[in-house]
Amino acid sequence: MMNLLDKQYTETPFYGVRKMKKFLRRKGFRVGNAHVRTLLRKMGLFAVFAKPNTSKPHPEHAVYPYLLKDVTVERPNQVWSADITYIRLAQGFAYLVAVIDWCSRAVLSWRLSNTLDSSFCVEVLEEALCRYGCPEIFNSDQGSQFTSNDFVSKLTGANISISMDGRGRAFDNIFVERLWRSVKYECIYLNGYQNIPDAREGLKNYFEFYNNERFHQTLDYRTPWEVYAGGNNRYKTLTVPVKIDCRSNACEFQSVVAVGN
Repeated sequence: MMNLLDKQYTETPFYGVRKMKKFLRRKGFRVGNAHVRTLLRKMGLFAVFAKPNTSKPHPEHAVYPYLLKDVTVERPNQVWSADITYIRLAQGFAYLVAVIDWCSRAVLSWRLSNTLDSSFCVEVLEEALCRYGCPEIFNSDQGSQFTSNDFVSKLTGANISISMDGRGRAFDNIFVERLWRSVKYECIYLNGYQNIPDAREGLKNYFEFYNNERFHQTLDYRTPWEVYAGGNNRYKTLTVPVKIDCRSNACEFQSVVAVGN
């Protein structure tokens, strides 16, 4: 039932408990509102928009205002976002977090975890900052992972402006929501991963394809990495990390030539 709910939710995120109950009953399941609600909460799915079940602000954590209303995003590293989604597996489920650049749609870092503690979100942020420098603004929801002191201190310590989605606003972090739809339909549902190691390897291959080969209509049919690395230049020399230790922020770099548009 959770697998069916996940796929239907990706299609119709506006379905609440009652409509999901009707959907499952048409599939032959004898289920009531209470059980459907329990399953949806376990998966971290709520009507209108998908959020982890800890997206409620922690009472002791600071919440920051949304800074991106009427802001035109026109260059890489202007705005980054992070979000968490539920990933179904044949043997249970996991949570996927990713950091995405708004201008290019490039996935800068990601992690898969079987728990919703803040540590894997801090790790994904550290990797993105170590690899690609600092954005001007970092946007997320108000989930406790993103309002935790460990996470916020990484941003404030780097002088990055913090933006958080307004509660109940489905489109504040729309680029990440679109990414989740692509990930699920183009990777998760097609492959039916058995466990976390299988899913991690599959997602690694998918994100390499997504960044370097998958054309985006909104990017004039360029790939995210072409936009992030090259902009409108035909060629651009990049300094990229080849060995990374994000705990010590130590990186070894080499220069490569990236093909742009």
